[in-house]
Amino acid sequence: MKYRTTDTMRTIISKGLSIISLAFVAVTFVFSQTSETESDIERYRKGEIIVRAKRGTEVKIEQLSHEFWFGCAITNSITGNWMSENDKNQFKKKFLENFNSAVTENAVKWDNMERRRGDVNYSTIDGILAWTEENGIPLRGHNLFWGVPKWVPQWVKELNDEELRQTLQNRAETITRKYKGRFHEYDLNNEMIHGNYFEERLGPEITKLMAEWSHKGDPDARLWLNDYDILTGNRLSDYMTHIRNLLKQGVPIAGIGVQGHLHSDTFDRQALRNALDSVGSFGLPVRITEFNMPGQRSKYYQNRNLKMSPEEEEQKARELADYYRICFAHPAVEGILMWGFWEGANWIPQSSLYRRDWSPTPAAEAYHNLVFSEWWTNTTITAGRKGSTSIPAFYGKYRITVNGKTKNVELKKKEGKIIVDFR
Repeated sequence: MKYRTTDTMRTIISKGLSIISLAFVAVTFVFSQTSETESDIERYRKGEIIVRAKRGTEVKIEQLSHEFWFGCAITNSITGNWMSENDKNQFKKKFLENFNSAVTENAVKWDNMERRRGDVNYSTIDGILAWTEENGIPLRGHNLFWGVPKWVPQWVKELNDEELRQTLQNRAETITRKYKGRFHEYDLNNEMIHGNYFEERLGPEITKLMAEWSHKGDPDARLWLNDYDILTGNRLSDYMTHIRNLLKQGVPIAGIGVQGHLHSDTFDRQALRNALDSVGSFGLPVRITEFNMPGQRSKYYQNRNLKMSPEEEEQKARELADYYRICFAHPAVEGILMWGFWEGANWIPQSSLYRRDWSPTPAAEAYHNLVFSEWWTNTTITAGRKGSTSIPAFYGKYRITVNGKTKNVELKKKEGKIIVDFR
């Protein structure tokens, strides 16, 4: 249906019909896309809560959290002395107010952990994990390997082939064994379609070996792919071929990561939908792993000191909301993680939800309204004639109260519904 509208627009243009006609079709197209997105959110993001209680009893249903990952990167600075105590406290407070999941920004990267051979820094990872576990935040480990040549530690490049193979095996086994069961998932080898130094040195089977070594350290480690310029469509075909080849080799891919950096201060809605449809066709979970709005192709990436006008701030809020709506509506997507939310710790400061003084931007309000208002289920209802009542609800954790008695339950997407009995 959505493609027919586009064809109609082309027909109008070719026949030279009025600008008013073209404008009408364009508005109709946008409306149909918006309506489809909203219906998909209802279809794919909601299940059913059935409460059994005495007839006429008041039933209070309160959502506590989303199952869908609304996350963000965690800076190394929260564990060291690079951030003031006030900023560190604010970072943690605002993080918990906004996000239910996280990814290490730099802590797990090889060049960050082991800049000199044998001198490994585990303390930063330990500090981040301690905080996320204390607060029930699942954490992605980004990344075990990064084969883009400029990100491979220099001392690693100086190894001969046998030393390199042994060193790769040692890192894979050591990290996954040390943190067994603590990271929710890992990016196995970051951005492989943009560079794979390890494959160039050791051959095409090295990715599968990396996965096998990782599973030797932790058999349950979930190993993800992660790459960029996919959601724009620019490298989508390359990524699809890459994924097919890895699956054909038997590489145990747990999920597909697609970064959300490579747009400008706006984005191509249809390219995003098409890309999600494509990567979702593998039947694996998909996450938008690194999101910024505006992104790397905006003027703000080149000039990090530019100040946004009020109009630009409002546009950013609208673009962010649209991006989240499209991703949340797609059945294959299981989460979106920002790559920074505060100007004081964000590689594109203008893409932050909070300014340097921790005042919220319009984008913060737009984000919060979506996640904690529009996409949040809080209601009070009365048990019906048969002593049972049912409501559609977003997947997540809930507190349900009847006559002063409370039960905490979880509505999971894979199950579709939950029955809570108070009789």
